[in-house]
Amino acid sequence: MTSKGSILRSDIAESPGATLAEELGARSMTQKELAAQCGRPIQVINEIIKGKKAITPETALDLERVLGVSAEFWLNQQTRYQLTMARDRLKETA
Repeated sequence: MTSKGSILRSDIAESPGATLAEELGARSMTQKELAAQCGRPIQVINEIIKGKKAITPETALDLERVLGVSAEFWLNQQTRYQLTMARDRLKETA
């Protein structure tokens, strides 16, 4: 955790794709099965898992419907991940 004034935040964020991959593994579900149940191309699921594509609100709702994990969870994790990556990029240029 980093403390700056009264703000506490973690400098580490797991990509939502890594969490999604873990969730699929725990359920013995393939990317192909998830894509079919979400009505999304398998490439979209694969790119999310690889961290090449962000989870959109629409995809978060699909994940909520299929996996029972709230859309807010997926979007919050996506936002935390993007903020951490942005902070890291700023540190590199400072």
